[in-house]
Amino acid sequence: MATSRGTVLVIEDDAAIRRGIVDALRSEGYATLEAGDGKIGLALAVEGEWDLLLLDLVLPGVPAPGKRAGDGLDILRAVRDARPTLPVIVLTALGSESDRVKGLRLGADDYVVKPFSLTELLARVAAVLRRSPARPTDVEHIPFRGGVIDLAKSHVRFEGGETATLSQREAELLRYLAAHADRVISREEILQHVWRLDPTGVDTRTIDMHVARLREKLRDDPASPGVLLTVRGRGYRLVGEGAL
Repeated sequence: MATSRGTVLVIEDDAAIRRGIVDALRSEGYATLEAGDGKIGLALAVEGEWDLLLLDLVLPGVPAPGKRAGDGLDILRAVRDARPTLPVIVLTALGSESDRVKGLRLGADDYVVKPFSLTELLARVAAVLRRSPARPTDVEHIPFRGGVIDLAKSHVRFEGGETATLSQREAELLRYLAAHADRVISREEILQHVWRLDPTGVDTRTIDMHVARLREKLRDDPASPGVLLTVRGRGYRLVGEGAL
């Protein structure tokens, strides 16, 4: 079900709370999908296409040996590894400062402590989506000389019919570069908005390695690239024939 406001995945084991959240989101024009346990929620979170994840921290069905049962932080870790730019709002009754800090350090965009009002939650959902320009969902096809990048299917299709598969991280990197094709993007900005890492003191060579792999998949000559350009001392820029 497509809407103009985006799609939200709700992972919450309390059926009454989950139903209230889903009904409120739908009344505001969001499409929703829901999961009541961690196993199903984890699979949906890392494999589906969502604009936002609402995640309860205490869930049944999350395999977390040696930890308290149903640690939703494991889902958050997995989501951040597989979907580094997906906005996440954590929902929990665990309101201690240490719990909040742990969730935020793992990459949660916001933290809502139960009990909460649905009006407040909806405001936070809108705010997180509004301040997440690094997560564009409108760029799906990027034509370039010799083919087209299909971000919806995570692959590159060449004029001769051959294809190359993109990893989730490669697709997210191309999406971000395409959404900001009017300027050069620094490695630090890529780390912050695609990898969701604090770039301070982080080795940026991982960006260079991903760009090198992308050039290989795009058949972009590394000695004289025409699609993924390196701007010496500044970063990278994507040059296509326009993003659709």
